Amino acid sequence: MNEQQRTEVEAAAFRRLVDHLDNNKQVQNIELMLLADFCRNCLSKWYLAAAQDRDFALTDDEAREAIYKMSYGEWKSNHQLPATDEQLAAFNAKSAAKQDK
Repeated sequence: MNEQQRTEVEAAAFRRLVDHLDNNKQVQNIELMLLADFCRNCLSKWYLAAAQDRDFALTDDEAREAIYKMSYGEWKSNHQLPATDEQLAAFNAKSAAKQDK
């Protein structure tokens, strides 16, 4: 596979990941953070950083909309549930463990 083909395959896989997340809105960001150590917000930040690295004009809101397929505020109000006490405790423990390394 040459470099152009690799880029096309990676782009297609990325689009499929974004579509998969969009089709599974019931999966909460905190659950993703606990299980995979990344979430939709992380993905939007990586997307923004990649654009900035290439001097492409993109705002944080535009990057989030590319990942969430709607405004972040709309996604939060329609799909984000409050984190449970157990989720918050697990997230805080995981964050503390990362800082200790």
